[in-house]
Amino acid sequence: FTGGTLMQLEFTQPPNVGQIRSTLDEAGIRGAEIQQFGTNREFTVRAQDPAAVAAQSKGAETIAVTIGRVLKQKFGENNLKVIRTEAVGPRVGSELKRGAIIAILLSFLITLVYLSIRFEWRFATAAVIATSHDVFTTIAFLKLMHLEISLTVVAGLLTVLGYSLNDTIIIFDRVRENLRKGRKETLYETLNRSINETLPRSVLTHVTVFAATLSLLIFAGEVIRPFAWVMAFGVVTGTFSSIYVAAPVLLWIERKWPRKTGVRQSSSTATPTSRTRPSPATATR
Repeated sequence: FTGGTLMQLEFTQPPNVGQIRSTLDEAGIRGAEIQQFGTNREFTVRAQDPAAVAAQSKGAETIAVTIGRVLKQKFGENNLKVIRTEAVGPRVGSELKRGAIIAILLSFLITLVYLSIRFEWRFATAAVIATSHDVFTTIAFLKLMHLEISLTVVAGLLTVLGYSLNDTIIIFDRVRENLRKGRKETLYETLNRSINETLPRSVLTHVTVFAATLSLLIFAGEVIRPFAWVMAFGVVTGTFSSIYVAAPVLLWIERKWPRKTGVRQSSSTATPTSRTRPSPATATR
């Protein structure tokens, strides 16, 4: 929200949100964010005004007068009371952006520390890179859809981050379990096996969550719809990154910084027993 007007309205005989929005659209005030709160007679209207960036007070006063006039003409002079009008400048938008960035970076940091303790730093780094992919692609989707970055959208981004991270941890937990079984497999083969074993669960979870977000897109109101868009796209990209980003990144990290012991790389041919079995002569001494 880069600048504009925030109005609190009270109706004696309240219309629904759709009627208010259509009235403002007809008056040329498009993209207004309308919310009902408190009693069913009170509404808040946030309308962007390009002139508010350069002249906040003048722009806010002009658009506030327009909103009050068209709503009174539509719903009646005595039916509407303007409780308050505020000018919202670009500073609010910059503070929201900074808060969103801090929240996402803190979530990455906490994730990195937790997974480094729970698993190890290789798994933690791969998981953070995969979830970063989800955040950046979802932000690109928001830009493509011309959706405003609001608190609801930020909540959706953090929800997508948690969903994707949960899916990644389930796959990595199966990877760790298969590594402990001591099969004579390379890490590449272990990753493939682990993904195949958890794939049915990932697909079923993805379909269930996507169905819920699809119902929000269809039946929810305008206030919750940006959150539903973020969730619908984030579920798809989160499932993709858990399978096709996290595992390849883990494999690349393991090859770049291999462990001294434990995991067999694709170039290893000797078995652990062939390296540690003593010779017969040594054993009889």
